[in-house]
Amino acid sequence: MRILLIEDDRRLAEGLLRALAQGGHACDHLDRAQLVPAALDAVDYDLLILDLGLPDGDGLDLLAQLRRTGMDTPVLILTARDGVEDRIRGLDSGADDYLPKPFALGELEARVRALVRRRGNGAQLQCIGRLVFDAGIRGARLDDGTPLELTARELALIEILMQQPGRVVSKQRLFDAVYNWDADANLSVIEVHLSRLRRKLSDAGAGAGIRMLRGLGYRIEAMP
Repeated sequence: MRILLIEDDRRLAEGLLRALAQGGHACDHLDRAQLVPAALDAVDYDLLILDLGLPDGDGLDLLAQLRRTGMDTPVLILTARDGVEDRIRGLDSGADDYLPKPFALGELEARVRALVRRRGNGAQLQCIGRLVFDAGIRGARLDDGTPLELTARELALIEILMQQPGRVVSKQRLFDAVYNWDADANLSVIEVHLSRLRRKLSDAGAGAGIRMLRGLGYRIEAMP
């Protein structure tokens, strides 16, 4: 999934970027509130992680502004403001969750999974053919419990395709889900990942395949 981290503490941001990347997420980072609207215009993010104490404005004001413009992307607030009234203000301003600092990375990752799952169909398990994607642990397996050995990017592609069963997902959307701004890659690399993923699904007897609809995108569907 594609995440936008808005955090001005560079050391904390670097640690979060590493952790999120290891979890298979593509994560971009900004340290100023004024840069956020342009980023949201350019990329369809699955989640925003927002610090409130930004150097050029209050994160709550930014969040309220974004909600007024119709942005419905899930927002997780990270902040040192941990009072009850602070949490109430954050949620009332449009946050979907609120995590005070300091926090454990495991809890952050669990909250990220929960928020993105809530934005999709809300199901913990998504199944096509014999393929099962467990959104709770972000893992893929067969219906008999056999795990599939997928790379982080292959897993991210499975995740976004299975969150939208029966729907066509554009190549750009898939690219945005697995590569951040700094990646030295172009859209053609998606075909490489999908080719390897198709082969793994076929070799495993997953009963699911990824169909290309020329000029439109890709769809995951059951296969005989």
